[in-house]
Amino acid sequence: MNSEQRAAIQDNPLVTRQDLALALEQLTAPLGPLYSPGGARLRAGRTGASYPSAVAEMEGFSRVLWGLVPLLMGGGSSPLLDTVLDGIRHGTDPAHDEYWGDVADYDQRLVEMAVFGFALAAVPEKIWTPLAPKEQKQLYSWLNQINAHPCYDCNWLFFNVLVNAGFKKLKLTYDEGQLETNLQRMDAFYLDEGWYSDGVNGHSDYYVPFAIHYYGLLYAKLMEQEDPERSALFKERARLFAPAFISWFAPDGSALPYGRSLAYRFAQSAFWSAYAYAEVEGDFPAGVVKGLVLRNLRWWFSQEIVDRDGVLTIGYTYPNLVMAENYNAPGSPYWALKTFLPLAFSEEHPFWKAEELPLPELPAVSVQQPAHLVMVREAGHVAAFNSGHLYTNEHTHTSAKYEKFVYSTGFGFSVPRAEWGLSQGAFDSMLALSEGGDNLYRVRRRNLKSEITDNVLHSVWKPWSDVEVRTWIIAGLPWHIRVHRIAAGRALDIAEGGFALGQEAERGQFISPTGAAACTAWGATAIKGLLGYSKVQGKAELIMPNANTNLLRPRTVLPTLTASLEPGVHWLVSAVYGDPAGNPAKDSWSRQAAGILEQQPELTLQAVIEQEAIKVITVDGKALTISMD
Repeated sequence: MNSEQRAAIQDNPLVTRQDLALALEQLTAPLGPLYSPGGARLRAGRTGASYPSAVAEMEGFSRVLWGLVPLLMGGGSSPLLDTVLDGIRHGTDPAHDEYWGDVADYDQRLVEMAVFGFALAAVPEKIWTPLAPKEQKQLYSWLNQINAHPCYDCNWLFFNVLVNAGFKKLKLTYDEGQLETNLQRMDAFYLDEGWYSDGVNGHSDYYVPFAIHYYGLLYAKLMEQEDPERSALFKERARLFAPAFISWFAPDGSALPYGRSLAYRFAQSAFWSAYAYAEVEGDFPAGVVKGLVLRNLRWWFSQEIVDRDGVLTIGYTYPNLVMAENYNAPGSPYWALKTFLPLAFSEEHPFWKAEELPLPELPAVSVQQPAHLVMVREAGHVAAFNSGHLYTNEHTHTSAKYEKFVYSTGFGFSVPRAEWGLSQGAFDSMLALSEGGDNLYRVRRRNLKSEITDNVLHSVWKPWSDVEVRTWIIAGLPWHIRVHRIAAGRALDIAEGGFALGQEAERGQFISPTGAAACTAWGATAIKGLLGYSKVQGKAELIMPNANTNLLRPRTVLPTLTASLEPGVHWLVSAVYGDPAGNPAKDSWSRQAAGILEQQPELTLQAVIEQEAIKVITVDGKALTISMD
């Protein structure tokens, strides 16, 4: 794909079904030359993952099918189909050089089998029937390995479900026991109000909508006659989930950057595609669901997400390996094609006949207890305030992806580049602590307590065994307030970061003894100390994080309060400002920054201090009693 073709996808209006089919072609046409001679492998790039390159190339092959299968379901065709059929023939043939191999327990190839199960159930005439009997037997045998090897106890269990559902639809021998066991196991992950966690004690992130709900809705539609009771259950849970998940989307089509696997990009809206596909009778008409999908795709296609040849890159709004997971191979981003499920509909389907509608009116503040979040909306800005989690995992950048105090559609979030100092750590929306003079910082990773009352979030966490931090966040926009009680058995250096703001060549800034602010074409951000910083060795700074630490912008500036604490109990209170609405008048940026620090936060705060302990905080005239239990 040349530069003109690349611009075309950015200019694609994404209004009609034909537009969406064209977008799929624009995304997949550049892949043609990247297939292996036998068609069974797709080499989308040269970077590595936790599994061998041969497996990564098989992954690339399979993930393109998430877009091709809906296209075929809707009566469309693709020039890649012959290559795909050859790839299936050779990839499942043990005698061929491109054989996909015998799988092992918890193998990445188990993940990639899911789309084949979907294909067998949805379009057998396109994927199964064209194969010769011997080739059908080889495909069945290769896929049936999933019944002999365990998957991780999380959304992975659905991969087995989809393969066995495909077998069942074709009246092939399938593992009825595993199918039922895995479906029942999903109930153990169910929380409340439509929410799942990704495994017992797992996180509630995009793996809820683009994995567990998505697969459940595929199953609900495909197996509606065979399993009507569970089909109805999956639809009902999606119906309950939708009113909460819709608040993760901004009016411009962007969605909340939060959690892992964000390199899958527009898979963010795949839930809504499956919601329409399964014909969920929920609170939102077809026009609203259509708008959610198409606006999200338009937003993504306006970002720098493909390379000069038109191949999807690893990253978020730009190519970025710093934020990637260990399981992100070059072909991994094509999981985003799951959102193209509306191609399964004819032009007469209600999804395509409906007029695209904007977001409905949504509450300015909403509490999502199962996800540990308070969602706040102001104009076009969406922020998710986070009380933290009682459990953690070993995925890349877990603290940055799950334990920041707030996540934002306008500012994104940052991940550390390395471990030394504030610039490498990029500690936006976090409290970072270091042993005095050590310059190696720790942040919140897991919590001893995590709770939400109205718009106040409370957590207790211990970065060291002799350091306890009690944090209260009063959620709001454009200002929010943070309160920390730090009981330290050692001397500490601390840094409290605001929102990281994208910058390029110029910015406006203002630094006072108690606050720092910055303004650029991408908005304004500030932090100011309200209480406690005058009693410690504290100051305000503008940190310049390492390049490529932020998901939205390669270069950022980060207003930060720093302080040095002696052993003992300290109370620190700050106000943080964030407005991503950019000001084009460069000559006023510095005045704007100074004016922000002169503002009084709308969430005004008063504190009553008795014997080195804050007893009551008053926010907007409402007393919040802080319990030390």
